[in-house]
Amino acid sequence: MAETTSKAPAATASKDKTTGALVTAQGSTTIADTVVQKIAGLATREVAGVHALGGGVSRAFSAIRERIPGATASAGQGVSVEVGEKQAAVDLQIVVEYGVSIADVARSVRRTVITGVERMTGLEVVEVNIAVGDLRLPGEDEGESADTGRVQ
Repeated sequence: MAETTSKAPAATASKDKTTGALVTAQGSTTIADTVVQKIAGLATREVAGVHALGGGVSRAFSAIRERIPGATASAGQGVSVEVGEKQAAVDLQIVVEYGVSIADVARSVRRTVITGVERMTGLEVVEVNIAVGDLRLPGEDEGESADTGRVQ
């Protein structure tokens, strides 16, 4: 009997956490995929050891976009999400710094993304899949040309 009593509040608390804020008697709230995508992308960038998000092609387009006056890099680059009524799943493609533990970085990214998305949206994050697509080596400067010492 004590078991049944202890399980019921946990289930109710979990249910309130995922649906209480989004569906109420006064109406419902729908969160767009791009909102979750941006939150996950910004949260990922906060983790030490993550150099960049996205694969080679998306990073190349981002480098070009950054050179255009007034254009900014996409916060959702390298992030894809599936958002339902109560849950979300996140897929990330990242580039890590050389010398860091990839397992530790992945663990930190998962924790940060889940915390950020759940706190800001009220959605339950059911999974965060991480693909490490590249490694940034020391001394590698993306998009920066070497200084030739010549006047430009």
